[in-house]
Amino acid sequence: MILTVTLNTALDITYRVGALRPHASHRVSAVTERPGGKGVNVARVLAALGHPATVTGFAGGATGAAVRERLTETPGVVDALLPVAGATRRTIAVVDELTGDTTQLNEPGPQIAAAEWGAFLDHYEELLAGASAVALCGSLPPGVPVGAYAGLIKAARSAGVPVLLDTGGEPLRRGVAARPDLVKPNADELAELTGSHDPTRATQDARRRGARAVVASLGPRGLLAVTPEGTWRATPPSHEHGNPTGAGDSTVAALLSAQAEQLPWPARLIRAAALSAATVRSPVAGEFDRTAYEKLLGQVTVTGGTTAP
Repeated sequence: MILTVTLNTALDITYRVGALRPHASHRVSAVTERPGGKGVNVARVLAALGHPATVTGFAGGATGAAVRERLTETPGVVDALLPVAGATRRTIAVVDELTGDTTQLNEPGPQIAAAEWGAFLDHYEELLAGASAVALCGSLPPGVPVGAYAGLIKAARSAGVPVLLDTGGEPLRRGVAARPDLVKPNADELAELTGSHDPTRATQDARRRGARAVVASLGPRGLLAVTPEGTWRATPPSHEHGNPTGAGDSTVAALLSAQAEQLPWPARLIRAAALSAATVRSPVAGEFDRTAYEKLLGQVTVTGGTTAP
């Protein structure tokens, strides 16, 4: 079982409009609601790839109840969220059908009390006992210590469970220092962490700061991986237009599923780049266009190689 941690779960709401114009009223052509937050999206994609996943984190209020109800409708995903007093946040994505661009609005999340955080730590250690890997994903809700991911990484390492970290800002900086097995920042998060806008230099720097391996999402330019085994660049055949929300989460799911199948790094990156691009073609986060994914698997280019012994 792969465990995904989403401390700041959400109800993802996607509105589609003909054309998004500031200071104007819009008629919404379609509305979709999905359980969300980065780790929830990761779990849904993992399940679609045939890898059962367990979701943990917090859920509260009517929005949290809606998230949990919808999780029961997702085959292959187990709900292990903890109830809290505060209300789970909503995220709003407005898709402009004319341009294909997406505008994202993210609420901050509920205030987590000290007792609720303590209960989660106990719950997390119990879940680690049955986990083959763990993904720590997304932002921290108010009240959760900024070094939370560092502590969760140390607990996973003590339990002998490989851990992937996908976050940004100070939680990323502290988390990297706790030596996760894999870190997956995007270009902006990587630059903020290292101070360098050169992807190769920044990715190497992130490894020196403690991560065993780093896979950087570079948007349309694909993925850059720096690992103990070597360095590779995966490039999709073209820039995909659509809804990019969740593309990074699909990258995480691809890397975790390929790790579980013990695939070599080039194959992992091909899957990740193809799945990320296929997610952009999907209208909502946490889903991907399977036909596009299968086609893209044969079109992703990987360059680089193993490190000399």
